[in-house]
Amino acid sequence: MTQKQVLDAFKETGALLEGHFELRSKLHSNRYFQCANVLRYPRVAEKLCRAVTREALKSGKLGKRIDGVISPAVGGILVGHEVARELGVKCVFAEKVQGEGVDATGKPNTVLAMRRFKLKKGERYVVAEDVVTKGGRVQETIDLVKAAGATVAGVILLVDRSGGKVKFGRTPMFSLMQMTPETWEAKDCPMCKAGSHPVHPGS
Repeated sequence: MTQKQVLDAFKETGALLEGHFELRSKLHSNRYFQCANVLRYPRVAEKLCRAVTREALKSGKLGKRIDGVISPAVGGILVGHEVARELGVKCVFAEKVQGEGVDATGKPNTVLAMRRFKLKKGERYVVAEDVVTKGGRVQETIDLVKAAGATVAGVILLVDRSGGKVKFGRTPMFSLMQMTPETWEAKDCPMCKAGSHPVHPGS
């Protein structure tokens, strides 16, 4: 798929929104990416995930054997399922559980854990995720795989929202699209200065 075809798919399904948004970080932006919207459409999701998976296979960097695909819940599950379908392997996912302490907002911290599935020593997994901004959940998933004595063959994403800044050591990473949204502090937001009011998109 060309970048235009990918971008058109995101826009047509409402995944890429343009306007005036206040993000969870309280920063303002003129673009917001809601990957769940494109994943509502199975045929579109299949096409996008197939494209990035075939790109990863074509590179030769995943190695000759893949035993499964693992995703962090919840956003990565549908992507992981479609990537696993293309690879012809099983699909599992890690789930959020309550960790220790609280976050900056006072809510309990969450960590990823394997609750329903067991990873076997020596297996080789691809980690699949919908969107990466800082890469925390993907890194947690990689750590779970390694803790089980398994290996991470690569990371497959739909969108790298870090603009290529996020890396996972020497693990090869493949994304269908890279984007770096433009953001401003509320006091510096040109849209606010023009009289516009931000909306709060879902996470």
